[in-house]
Amino acid sequence: MPTEPERVDDLLPLPPATFHILLALVDEPRHGYAIIQDVEARTGGELRLSAGTLYRSIARMVEQGLIAEVARRRTAAEDERRRTYRLTPFGTAVARAEMRRLSQLVRLARARGLTPETA
Repeated sequence: MPTEPERVDDLLPLPPATFHILLALVDEPRHGYAIIQDVEARTGGELRLSAGTLYRSIARMVEQGLIAEVARRRTAAEDERRRTYRLTPFGTAVARAEMRRLSQLVRLARARGLTPETA
């Protein structure tokens, strides 16, 4: 059985949708539609996750142990089909590793003189 650091490295690089879903769950558990709204708001509308992409990603992420469904009691007014997800400690470790990886890429690009274009 691989150790956690090896398991983290095995998942990198993350697909962009996966990283954005992890970011959406950093502050609080969310249901699928709230994740879609958070990603769209955080990216200024540049990334819009379809329901199909979101739920395929969520199923894979649950299987990988990155996120977990929150077991909670629903009120009568809540839709029983709505599932809420939270980030796991392993998911946090993977998100941090991806952030380090992306930060290193930006440092390398800057060291080569590459800068973002300004509007």
